[in-house]
Amino acid sequence: MRTSSRDFTLRRARTLDGALAILRDEPDTVPLAGCTDVFVALQFGQRPGSRYLDLTPLKSLRRITERDGNLVIGALATYTDLQRSRLVRSRLPMLVEASRLVGGIQIQNRGTVGGNLANGSPAGDTLPVFAAAEAQVVLHGTQGERRVPFTSFYTGYRTSVRRPDELITAVEVPAVDSRQWFRKVGMRAAQAISKVVFAGVRAGTPRLALGSVGPTVVRLPQTERVLGSGGSLEAALAELKREISPIDDLRSTADYRREVAANLVREFWARTA
Repeated sequence: MRTSSRDFTLRRARTLDGALAILRDEPDTVPLAGCTDVFVALQFGQRPGSRYLDLTPLKSLRRITERDGNLVIGALATYTDLQRSRLVRSRLPMLVEASRLVGGIQIQNRGTVGGNLANGSPAGDTLPVFAAAEAQVVLHGTQGERRVPFTSFYTGYRTSVRRPDELITAVEVPAVDSRQWFRKVGMRAAQAISKVVFAGVRAGTPRLALGSVGPTVVRLPQTERVLGSGGSLEAALAELKREISPIDDLRSTADYRREVAANLVREFWARTA
């Protein structure tokens, strides 16, 4: 059953400072960008909030630039923007691949990087990329700006260190000079929620990240350490299965997810050799 539009109010900010003032002065306001998650919730009669803040006029947050050697992706950049960006294609091709597999074309045109981060689903397709790339999340509040390592951003299932009066304004990704690899496993080749999603960087000590195997997207430090120290692939995969904590749900079983995660790391290791 749909939630009636009479049950909530919508504000629109023209500047970042204006948006931050609304969040400070009107507690429990929910920021909106592409609205691909909130709208679905409302359609099913859920109430993510009663006050909403439309961020779409903040065009400066849609830019994708390079600064001080970092790739800077504005929070309002869409998945289509990521696919079209020469900077992203040259510096972070695994993010382009992830963006191609997010929903359908309509979702790619509307969904945003910041929305995916704020939503915090462990099945979020772009999130393992940011984890493996050692990105930082840029947060703005009325008290100023701060940066949080992506691997420290989430505190639990769909919860993060972002304060209610802060907005995610960008993601900063340092140069990734090693080979990258991304893979999503779902019920279909496209327009499916991931059963397991993986991103990896083949550095001296590899960087491995998985989604849909725990309450948050996870890096695999123990598995990385085995591979980086010259341990066997089989020893690393045994460590991997101990390191993740998948669950049984409608899409898959925990045992299936463990086996698929191990297979993805195996394939990553072979393809980037």
